Amino acid sequence: MIGQGIVLMLAGMGIVYLFLLVLIAVTLMSMKGIAKFDSILPQDAPKKKAAPKAADDDANVALAIAVALNG
Repeated sequence: MIGQGIVLMLAGMGIVYLFLLVLIAVTLMSMKGIAKFDSILPQDAPKKKAAPKAADDDANVALAIAVALNG
């Protein structure tokens, strides 16, 4: 009974490792395939966010203090 359990355990672990190896191989191949077609659709440059104005920031801080004191 223990022998059958060990065989079943080793078979299960072998299947899991085989699946992981296949998954890694497919992922690497898809990365190479996607890299060939990456030039067709170039990525947009990231848009820079405008820095908040100091006056708006001061107004928000003042509002937060007023709410905390009255709240």
